[in-house]
Amino acid sequence: MFVLPELPYGYDALAPVLSETTMRTHHDKHHAKYVSTTNELLDKTGAKPGSMEELVRAAKAAGDSKLYNNAGQAWNHAFFWSCMAAGQTRPSGPLTDALMDAFGDLASAKARFVADGVAHFGSGWVWLIAKDGKARIATTHDGMTALELDGAPLLVCDLWEHAYYLDHKNDREGFLKAWWDRAINWDFVSRQFAGERWAYPAPTSTAA
Repeated sequence: MFVLPELPYGYDALAPVLSETTMRTHHDKHHAKYVSTTNELLDKTGAKPGSMEELVRAAKAAGDSKLYNNAGQAWNHAFFWSCMAAGQTRPSGPLTDALMDAFGDLASAKARFVADGVAHFGSGWVWLIAKDGKARIATTHDGMTALELDGAPLLVCDLWEHAYYLDHKNDREGFLKAWWDRAINWDFVSRQFAGERWAYPAPTSTAA
């Protein structure tokens, strides 16, 4: 069974972009529910996937929408937590070069990321992904993960209202701008661009 990964920082570390209340609700309630539902569905079938990535792909191929959505959301949220860190940082090195090649400059990369996130209708996720050293932005609906996109995920921000409504109300644009400026773990993003591949924690035999 799969575990709920702990946050890699304190619940209050991302304030004021994301408050402690938001993080406790988002991680301990929303994310936890996706993980527990995934485990419950697996328990009913007796399936024992080797990884969350394998499970997401298998559920998609089988047309099992409930398992796919819950496993996908479990994966997306865990990746999202890893994309953030306390303290303001900036992209550097080859990642910066890729962003400038794709968007002209860093300000334009931010503007495009924010614009695509704002324009996304309904719930979902906005991603920065890379393929063959080239960076681009994409969005996915609901529980769809970047595992189905043509490229490696580097960065993601949650566009579901529960991710930001307590702190930013319906101002998704304001949230995305503040998030880009103050919450991104650019060291993590750079490592993904360099070829590191983040993976969800492996299943255990004792997770509830």
